[in-house]
Amino acid sequence: MVSKWGSPGEYRCYNVDFSREFRYCLEEGIDPLPKHELSKMQIAVSETELASEQVTELTIDDEMVTGSGADVLTALSARVESVDPDVLFLNTSDLIPILFQQADRLDVEFQLGRRPGWQQLAGESTYESYGQVGHSPARYNLPGRVIIDGSNTFMWNQTNLDGCLYLVEQSGKPLQELAWSSIGNVLTGIQIQEARERDVLVPWRSWRHEQFKTMRQLHDADRGGFTFTPDVGLHEDVHELDFSSLYPSIIVTRNVSPEKIRCECHAGREDVPGIGYSICDERGYLPDVLEPLIEDRDAIKAEIRETEDEERRDELEGQSSAIKWILVSCFGYQGFSNAKFGRIECHEAINAYAREILLETKAVLEENGWRIVHGIVDSVWVTPIEGEEQTSLSELVSEISEEVEIRLEHEAHYDWIAFVPLRDSDAGALTKYFGKVADEDAYKYRGIECRQRSTPSYIDEAQKALIRAVDAYRDPEAVCGELRSWVNRLERGVVDPSELVITNRVSKKREDYTQSTRSVAALERAADLGLARAPGQSVSYVVVDDSKKSRERVKLASEEVDEYDVEFYRELLVRATASVLSPLGWRELDIERELEQYTESSLTSFR
Repeated sequence: MVSKWGSPGEYRCYNVDFSREFRYCLEEGIDPLPKHELSKMQIAVSETELASEQVTELTIDDEMVTGSGADVLTALSARVESVDPDVLFLNTSDLIPILFQQADRLDVEFQLGRRPGWQQLAGESTYESYGQVGHSPARYNLPGRVIIDGSNTFMWNQTNLDGCLYLVEQSGKPLQELAWSSIGNVLTGIQIQEARERDVLVPWRSWRHEQFKTMRQLHDADRGGFTFTPDVGLHEDVHELDFSSLYPSIIVTRNVSPEKIRCECHAGREDVPGIGYSICDERGYLPDVLEPLIEDRDAIKAEIRETEDEERRDELEGQSSAIKWILVSCFGYQGFSNAKFGRIECHEAINAYAREILLETKAVLEENGWRIVHGIVDSVWVTPIEGEEQTSLSELVSEISEEVEIRLEHEAHYDWIAFVPLRDSDAGALTKYFGKVADEDAYKYRGIECRQRSTPSYIDEAQKALIRAVDAYRDPEAVCGELRSWVNRLERGVVDPSELVITNRVSKKREDYTQSTRSVAALERAADLGLARAPGQSVSYVVVDDSKKSRERVKLASEEVDEYDVEFYRELLVRATASVLSPLGWRELDIERELEQYTESSLTSFR
């Protein structure tokens, strides 16, 4: 339409792509935050029931309802009418059209909303973001009720209702829209609120193009945060120090804002370390957006530490988590090409300040008797330098916080921590480590198998048991002794197949794959059962015979599974053990040798 009026770039559009609900709240000055406590109802249906398009079994608030198609519809409609929930939480919103179509087919009077009918707001879609393929399911509306789709709600899954309601208040987005929104979408909503306060129009597309840079400027500016190579191995008496909300705090304390960086009024000034950008003295809008969030989170965390009311603690934890995700995303969103208020120079400046802060922190710690064994972006792990006197960390934390104007916190003290090498190298993996928290019966795991969503629960629990063995013995042979018990259970066939389920996200349609992978086998089985899988969705399966290349290689988690491939899962156990023992110098080959010795000694004793 606009292209008919003139050449590209001649016209710009503002305030044009808001959702109807969000626009209504904005233009009518309506606060979408509910004024009363919301009533809720959960409805769940199995994947196979959904695929059959004849629902004869579903769960309502943990109560199973079964019967004919008409019986289930009548029971559900009666329960909804009785409870009259404000919020319907569905494990998949695809249930809505299925139920209404079933009611039409069976000529059953059926209603889920506070008024008759339902509406499809958007169809399903597949998208790609930073190399990851995602799937967005169709979205629906029921008059008078909030629909929250458990398969399409990042914020609800990462926080809770209280966290979502906090973001409703901050962003001005109604709860249903907020539930399916991305973090960036919510952050944009918060920014739009600030823009309207300043009488600023909201651009349809970002219009702040990257300014010209010399090759030297590009080389210096196009870098991420600072990382120290981890000192591979097991280290005793280690402290973790973290900067509280480092990147958002840099934005606030250094006035990093799209309309203030590289300003013409201070063109000759070099405020940003290492890259020489100027930053205007006039307060920017982005610090004004983030500072209240940082202050709210600090106050919430303080109350969490003080309160003994578990219900109140849950509310506060949800709010704190919601704010955390917004603060985490605000930095990256500045470098996102589609961010309405983003600007790449802000992204570069934040990284530059962060690098300088981490290097200053390193210098202070080392001058006062502490050795850095790892550091990444906003965290450092330190241990006392042997033979040197140490200044207390509490004193250094205060000194550094005051110097850089951002609070440094003592995150944890570990009896020991182990940094894992790369699988095919002796160099340290930046984000793989585990350790025992001092004075607590707790461990911290990062990056290893027990933190990966595809890992079966059996492997997860085994790896944690192996780490407990490291804590008890510090001896690879003793840890392998623990491993033997987990291998033995596998080989005896006594492991419940539900503990061996692997969940992977598929990136293509089934017919687009050229290799016969396990995920492809699972997709083929799903297709046979009428269970559609779009790119970006997950498929869950158990490997039953890894030697095969067909759909017989696996069984879906939703099928009846009574077998599994022992050797395949044994290999996963050995690999998980290698992550635990590689900091102690043992790799997969060493572990296999130890297991073989055990097998040989067992056979000898049997004879």
